[in-house]
Amino acid sequence: MSEFKFSRSLLQCASAVALTVVTLHAGASADKPGEGVKVTPAFPSVAEERFRGEVAMQGLRELGYKVQEPKETEYATMVLAVGYGDADFTVNVWDKLHESFYERAGGDESMVKAGDILPGVLQGYAIDKKTAEAHGIKYITDLKKPEIAALFDTDGDGKADLTGCNPGWGCELVIAHHVKAYGLEKTVHVNQGSYFALMADTITRYKEGKPVLYYTWVPQWVSGVLVDGRDVVWLEVPKTDLPDGKNDVDTMYQGKNLGFAVDKVEAVLNRKFAEENPAALKFLSLLQISSADESAQNLKMQEGQNKPADISRHAQEWVAAHRQQFDEWLKAARAAAAQASN
Repeated sequence: MSEFKFSRSLLQCASAVALTVVTLHAGASADKPGEGVKVTPAFPSVAEERFRGEVAMQGLRELGYKVQEPKETEYATMVLAVGYGDADFTVNVWDKLHESFYERAGGDESMVKAGDILPGVLQGYAIDKKTAEAHGIKYITDLKKPEIAALFDTDGDGKADLTGCNPGWGCELVIAHHVKAYGLEKTVHVNQGSYFALMADTITRYKEGKPVLYYTWVPQWVSGVLVDGRDVVWLEVPKTDLPDGKNDVDTMYQGKNLGFAVDKVEAVLNRKFAEENPAALKFLSLLQISSADESAQNLKMQEGQNKPADISRHAQEWVAAHRQQFDEWLKAARAAAAQASN
């Protein structure tokens, strides 16, 4: 009888320990629903776009995901990687600008768009305010006049030199279309190459008091150096004319038609990955960074804090400064995983 009691007591003790272990494991799983799951990000090769990716990776790590080294490539290839499953997500797809990339990579059948990582993104053409006011320049089509175009000639060929964007970014296609659509082939030359190196030269020209003409977007650090309304002004287009013919999109900003769709940057996930990982999907659908914060981080990079370790530190500092909101996103992600498992 005593042996039976001892065995039963031992069994009860073992059961209690097992229950405790199971409970602890369940708790860990609930806190880290991505535990054991490898996730591969895809980012563009533009260093200034890395910051938001670092923030996204930190959140996924806190959810337990084993985040792999990101694949870095050009935008079109980046979207293809997500669509084909060579990467699991990106936080760098522009909704309007990269729509053709998205569709060619399989569209909604292959991928899921999740939330607005960076809302209210603007693109357009800018010139220095001094030259704009001195010569009454308001529209990009004013550059059809040889005497106006000559003001922005930096190489002596008589054409205005417009600092454009890199091949492969998507914006270069819109700029090339605009040059033809607005009849600027004879008076405007678009300089392409390394955008930020070209913009460094453009800013130097501005500081020397010379006229400048360039393509840009907001948010990024250039807008913190050449400030709209103080140093430079946006040029208007006479009417919206885009390469895809979808000219009913919103291209207006403060009463000016900038010629580019007012856009947003979204998270895009491989559909299979999204369906199997509701926590990651939910977190990335909620993650959002303000234009002001991204511009401020980009300016730090321009001032010398541009190494990978710097960008990672900037992301950690951003999360720490937004910890309460970040934790709410994580809480919602964990709840989505729990709901999906029931």
